[in-house]
Amino acid sequence: MKINTSSLFTIALTTIFIGCNSDKKNQSSESSPFVDPITSHIDSSIAPQQNFYMFANNGWFKQHPIPSSESSNGIFRTIQDTINEAVKRICESSAADTKAPKGSNKQKIGDFYFSGLDTLNIEKTGISPLKEELSNIDKIKNIPELLTELARMHRMQAGCMFRFNISKDEKQSSQYVVALGQSALGLPERDYYFNTDSRTSEIRNEYVSHISKMFQLTGLKTEEADKNSKNIMTIETTLAKACRKMEDLRDPYKNYNKMTVAALNKLTPSIEWNDMFSKLGVKSVDSVVVGQPEFFTALDKGLKQFSIEDWKTYLKWNVYDSYANFLTKPIADEHFHFYATVLEGIKEQKPRWKKIVENTDGYLGELVGQVYVEEYLPKGTKEKLLEIGNNIRDVYRDHIKQLDWMSPETKEKALVKLNKISMKVGYPDKWKDMSNLEISRDSYLQNVINVNKWNYNYTINKYGKPVDRSEWEMYPQTYNAYYDPTNNEICVPACNIIVPGFEGRMPDDAVLYGIIGGSTFGHEITHGFDDQGSLYDENGNLRDWWTKEDREKFVAKTKLIVEQFNNYVVLDSLHLKGSNTQGENIADLGGVIMGLEAFHKTEQGKSKELINGYTPDQRYFLAYAYAWMVNKTDASLAKQVMSNEHAPSEFRVIGPLSDIDAFYQAFNVKEGDAMYRPDSLRVKIW
Repeated sequence: MKINTSSLFTIALTTIFIGCNSDKKNQSSESSPFVDPITSHIDSSIAPQQNFYMFANNGWFKQHPIPSSESSNGIFRTIQDTINEAVKRICESSAADTKAPKGSNKQKIGDFYFSGLDTLNIEKTGISPLKEELSNIDKIKNIPELLTELARMHRMQAGCMFRFNISKDEKQSSQYVVALGQSALGLPERDYYFNTDSRTSEIRNEYVSHISKMFQLTGLKTEEADKNSKNIMTIETTLAKACRKMEDLRDPYKNYNKMTVAALNKLTPSIEWNDMFSKLGVKSVDSVVVGQPEFFTALDKGLKQFSIEDWKTYLKWNVYDSYANFLTKPIADEHFHFYATVLEGIKEQKPRWKKIVENTDGYLGELVGQVYVEEYLPKGTKEKLLEIGNNIRDVYRDHIKQLDWMSPETKEKALVKLNKISMKVGYPDKWKDMSNLEISRDSYLQNVINVNKWNYNYTINKYGKPVDRSEWEMYPQTYNAYYDPTNNEICVPACNIIVPGFEGRMPDDAVLYGIIGGSTFGHEITHGFDDQGSLYDENGNLRDWWTKEDREKFVAKTKLIVEQFNNYVVLDSLHLKGSNTQGENIADLGGVIMGLEAFHKTEQGKSKELINGYTPDQRYFLAYAYAWMVNKTDASLAKQVMSNEHAPSEFRVIGPLSDIDAFYQAFNVKEGDAMYRPDSLRVKIW
């Protein structure tokens, strides 16, 4: 289906309203000469055949170095700054309205924001809201009391030892189930505890030092703080050893181990789980999905291996670490030093207002989102996003029908799944009821604790109820998107419509389809058919709907993309981990292809008209590169490679484009060019 170009004017209006929310600015942008961001960022000293990502974006990188308060700079930061400006206005107007009715959205937003800026009161309050938990930890004498306190910590979202959640049962997605998983660790991923390269070894040393400094800031002497730090590192290393690696967490079958509570009790004799679940606030639990049973065996052993005093220290550390950002300046500064400077390469902190704006949005995003939708989005945003999404789905449908490697039997089921994908776009039709959340101007830390407890209670109250498939996991002002395999749905929040540089005018179709179509809708739909999403059926249940032969062909193709990305070097000798990133890489490849084919159905896509010297296809690929225009610090890149399922932005461009024949034709890529891959190695999946 072709989108009528004139009908997309609402999308242009959305960009106007979000990017510059005033008539004066709109008039200014209309009278100023238009500088096309798609071509103005090109670095012509780099050949597109050698590194298309840098060819398309390096002109912008040269003029916009990474700010010392950030780990990255680029399109994401530009858009986030635009969103922050809107959220800031919402926060400031709410804080200024001291007569807002108690319990109203404005009162809660305003008081949360005010409390975060009230640094005098933050210093005065100190850690007093945590004293009850710290006192409870001091009183622990045995393992049952240790587990009682652990349950309380989980309820204020400072949980440790293991992950606990109420989630959809992956094999019966209409029901909620209690889910347990391996521990969240102090370092980003288990390999940080064991890799021997100098970069990782230095981070480990810094982490031990950081823990000691944090304890000293809470009043301990250096000798005792150093002892605590070493003991905590020993406990975490023991837990990390029992954790599965990232690539092993990608197999949903291996990480779905449903068992009775009685069987779980046998797995961990030191924990009586009926009692534990009761203290966690969940009643009448009969069965549990355990992600990694071997971890819980190791945890049970660790409960006996380490002394109660060591475990008490471990619990205290997790309380401090969970809430450090909201404590006194010395504690918050030390937390920033390790998690931002050491791990991300960020040299200085953001201005206080920006940090509190982002925290208010993060903790009260459901409330902020309601104002954002009302005041910053024109009518029709949701409908136009859905229109683009359905156009991408139409192309996907045709593409599946034409696959030469899939049997008719599996194609039929793939089409059923594609047709049933639910599209949540713009903003939810129903907002969460946060009326019983208490927020005041008295204590920033207490406000954060209250929100954490509210979120926890909201989650556990799902147990025993039908799954609410209308629930959103993102806010309309969140510049991101997701595919949920257990709901067979994609979610594209409203702010994904923002295209920096096009304020006051309509982006051409090459831009709309390169960014909104390819890197967003096409990407998320493809997640339904990546190495993980393809294991779930049209109803979101973990069930094999493939023929054996088709699955074998598919796996062979995914292995090819794993090998391709394994060969990319990010820093020094640090290679990408193709097995960790394959789902995102598959989605990127599918997204670019589907976006391009949908673009070819538009008037611009059918034409040969040049814009600023570039053909429609060239412009489409440049727009796709613009969608990933992000420059990161070396430290942040290293962290991403070790602990994130997404490849760095550069490889999200050069990777999929080097597999697409149309890109070779558009930019005359030949054998011997760095972007060239032999036809036999070009990955073709969906």
